[in-house]
Amino acid sequence: MSDAPDNLRQSRSTLVHPKALMSIRSLELRARVVVEGFWSGLHRSPHHGFSVEFTEYRQYSPGDDPRYLDWRAFGRTDRHYIKKFEDETNLRCQLVVDQSRSMAFASSDAVPTKAEYAATLAATLAWFLHLQGDATGLFAFDDRLRDYLPARHRPGHLRQLMMALEKAPGGPATDIATPLETLAGLIRKRGWIVVMSDFLAPLDRLDPALSALAASGHELAVFQILDPAEVTFPFQEPAWFEDLESGRTLFIDPQAARAAYQKRLEAHSTALRSTCERLGISCHQVQTSQPLDLVLLEFVRGHGRRGRAIRHARPGAGRVSR
Repeated sequence: MSDAPDNLRQSRSTLVHPKALMSIRSLELRARVVVEGFWSGLHRSPHHGFSVEFTEYRQYSPGDDPRYLDWRAFGRTDRHYIKKFEDETNLRCQLVVDQSRSMAFASSDAVPTKAEYAATLAATLAWFLHLQGDATGLFAFDDRLRDYLPARHRPGHLRQLMMALEKAPGGPATDIATPLETLAGLIRKRGWIVVMSDFLAPLDRLDPALSALAASGHELAVFQILDPAEVTFPFQEPAWFEDLESGRTLFIDPQAARAAYQKRLEAHSTALRSTCERLGISCHQVQTSQPLDLVLLEFVRGHGRRGRAIRHARPGAGRVSR
């Protein structure tokens, strides 16, 4: 992730630590807490990054934000009209979430598992987009498709999505490319695709899978979610290390292996970033110790600066569901 603005860096102490957040059992409630924190951070920041241009009027409907009522138009016509903005188009977002066994890793009790973090981040984005009246879907995978929910915005759909995200990680391996290839054949309408995984799997087939989605006109974003220990490899004593997916164990002396391990991880992450940059995909490496509201804030502001279809919606200010 990019460096946070000074005012946000100074306010990190007010953000909810991920482990404390996971003590909230309800995933939906967790998502609400993060969105509220995100919204507070947005208003602390002098750079909102959501510039949209007024284009036309449309008639007021119950649930529209009254801030955008045009009172001059009301005086002329005796009817309520809302200013319609350029970015006020319904967004269709497909969340692609890795639920393989490697995502069950947490290096200590001080941080959540990668699966918990990914599920909460996905739920947060779903809740945030739901408040805007946008359609959100889910594509959960391990070495195969686990759950597929097409992007919808209707009563009960968000709860169904949350229930799918709450499932425990499983599967004997991680296959990122096949689910993306399957998804390319399932979704016909252009939309936004957000992929969340540790990406600790071969990347050779990922490039063509992402290329196919980008060529179809979809907007893509990638989150590489890692445990802090996977980045720093802080272990000191020789010990047996177990692969959570294959079950294989390997005796390693961390002091001797650290430099080579970190070099290979950095090369792997660099290859992922290079692929994304070449295809115009935003790529974010986050650690499970980072507050999710800060991650969401930087992500949404970044997309706002790039002119993406993420609007300045206020929590509680709903739009008419489709």
